[in-house]
Amino acid sequence: MSVTVRPFAARDREAVLALWGDVFRDMPVHRQPDADLERKLAEQPELLLVADEQGSVVGVAMGGYDGHRGWVYYLAVRPDRRRQGVGRKLMERLEAALRARGCPKINLQIRAGNSEVAAFYRTLGYRVEERVSMGKRL
Repeated sequence: MSVTVRPFAARDREAVLALWGDVFRDMPVHRQPDADLERKLAEQPELLLVADEQGSVVGVAMGGYDGHRGWVYYLAVRPDRRRQGVGRKLMERLEAALRARGCPKINLQIRAGNSEVAAFYRTLGYRVEERVSMGKRL
């Protein structure tokens, strides 16, 4: 079947939230996907992409650009559609959108020890950079 990558539409909301819930089961309690989605729709909503297969959301990618670096915040592919090019299609489209904005570099974070996801990103040309990731919850 053919998968099309397109911008998020309001009709995708429940499917995207359900997919995030399925894929990111170990998401920290403080994360609220519905609030993340609302914030994304308020800022650069064109960087929220879905992989659509005959009207069904099979993947989603959320990115952002702050004028200095691009970021990939969420990339999720339905488990039964993995290893079929869906994630690659989403990332290629997100990278193209960031490149079109003049973005010189893309960053992303994955959990330490998530070797399967790290291997996927390596196939796309991403490399581990020796950095310390720090954050502060507001």
